[in-house]
Parts: sequence; C-alpha cells; structure tokens
Amino acid sequence: MTLAVAIQMDPIERIDIAADSTFALALEAQARGYALYYYGPRDLTLRDSEVVARVRPLQVRNVRGDHYSLGAPSLYGLADADVVLMRQDPPFDMAYITATHILERVQPGTLVINDPFQVRNAPEKLFVMQFEGLMPATVVTSDREEIRAFRDRHRDIVLKPLYGNGGAGVFRLKRDDENLNAVLEMFTVFYREPVIVQRYVPEVRKGDKRIIIVDGEPIGGFNRVPASGEARANLHIGGRAEPIELSARDREICAAIGPELKRRGLIFAGIDVIGNYLTEINVTSPTGIQELKRFGGSDGAALIWNAIESRLKTPAKGAKSR
Repeated sequence: MTLAVAIQMDPIERIDIAADSTFALALEAQARGYALYYYGPRDLTLRDSEVVARVRPLQVRNVRGDHYSLGAPSLYGLADADVVLMRQDPPFDMAYITATHILERVQPGTLVINDPFQVRNAPEKLFVMQFEGLMPATVVTSDREEIRAFRDRHRDIVLKPLYGNGGAGVFRLKRDDENLNAVLEMFTVFYREPVIVQRYVPEVRKGDKRIIIVDGEPIGGFNRVPASGEARANLHIGGRAEPIELSARDREICAAIGPELKRRGLIFAGIDVIGNYLTEINVTSPTGIQELKRFGGSDGAALIWNAIESRLKTPAKGAKSR
C-alpha cells in the first residue's frame, strides 16, 4: 500500500529522535514506502471550503544531528493526502481546537489520526472521568471552598491545570501546607479554566505507568519513577523509565476503556496508571512507543500503521477508494 502522509507536528529540528513518537512513526512510514509531507500548525489554512497546508517533502533517518531532510515548500490540498497525522504537542488551547475544526473538514476522504472531532471531545483530564471506578477521588472546579473541602476530606491532594501537559503546574499539597491560597491565586492569574484536584496516590513513589493502547488494545507499557524529591514522574523532568509487565488491574482498566477508544477512532492513546488508578487518557499527541520498544516490548509504530492500513482498506461511506 502506497500512501501520501502529511504530518502536522512541532519543529522537527528540535525533537529528541531517541524518544519522539512522531519520529518513530515517520521512520516506519518511510520504511513502508509512504510519501511524507511535513508542516507545522501555523502552515495550515482553511481557504473557503478547501483545507491546504504549506508542506515540505520529508525524509527521515535515525542519525542524531542529521535526522531529517526537507524539500521545497508548496501548497498542498490535504484532501489529496491519504493520512494526516495530527501530532503537535499541547497545550490544548483554542489554537489546538481550531486545528481540529479545520482538519475535520478533510474527513472522511482523508483519514486523520487521531480523529480530530473525537480529540476535541476527549480532553485528557476530563475524558478519564467518564469511566467510573477507575480514578482516584477527583473534582474539577474553580470554587476555592470546594477545593479546601476536598483537601479537608482527603488530607493529601494533587492540584494541576485542567489543560496542562508534561507535568507543568502540578502541585502536591498536604493537609498542613500553607501554600494552597497562593497556588490558587497563581492559577487564577495564569489560567481561565477550572483546575483538576485529585487525592494523592502514594504509590506514585513506585512509579507512574504509561500504557500504550493501539486501536483499543493494550500493546504494553513501562514505568516512570520520579526522581528523588519530586512528585512528578515525567521523563523530561528527571523521571526514570523501567520495564514492567501489565498487571491484572492494568488489563482491567484497558478492557474498560479500550472499546470506547476504538469506537471514537482514537487509534493511538497513552494512559497513565498510578497504583490501581487511571489518572489520564492521552489522545492529543501520545508518547512512549520508543521506550516500549527499547525495553523489548511491541513495535508500537508498526502496530499503529497496521491499524491505519486496516482502516484504509475498509473506508467509511463517502471516502475515496484506495
């Protein structure tokens, strides 16, 4: 199968090729003989009823410091692409939401991964609340009294921005911590949205699992252990990755959410599990397939492209034939 693949992503010159999932997807696509076109979110245009992007032909190679080549830029109608990968990182702000509205217009003739309509309607920290019995105690609110009452009940809480990412703006506040008012004031200055507050799960000291789900099925995971003195396990702020086997509880969580992810066309998802609790479902620009493969696990990039090819072989009504 020969495909034209347009990749909407952040600046390719800045990525870490040893960790970046988009780079792994591009390498696998190129190995399959697909034609790759690169563009950034600001290169996307809705022109009357046509969606175009100023793209550059892309070649990738697994060579640090020399990992890509770009051809000359040109305007390209995304309706002519077989697949668009929407892979820029959050924040999940109005610019991101606008991009989902624009990309939605090329469907169903062009397959957009992940489905932009569903991404827009599955904010990562809100979507997870759809699944009862999987999360620690959680509230989403701007009401300071509600937050204080929540801390009084649970005594040890984590407070974070509703649409943040990468561990930014995450605070652990114990019952006697005097910084709650200052933290809430800071959030009022920097964010217009409510905050999400969860009961602190002490098992995070043993790690925060990232489990990769492809087309509704778990393909494996790894553990991210926080650095000493740190409550966050994100790898880019010092967390350490280590291999794991999925537990019975992990598989129970995946079985509960997997069918809904598949139904929504969220082919590539990464979920976060601490102890026995699901804390996030990442669908905007999930990561982790390189770490999984490095620990001897599944080849996530290959499985994702297999799932995409499978969908292209059975196009939705009105889609162009392949």
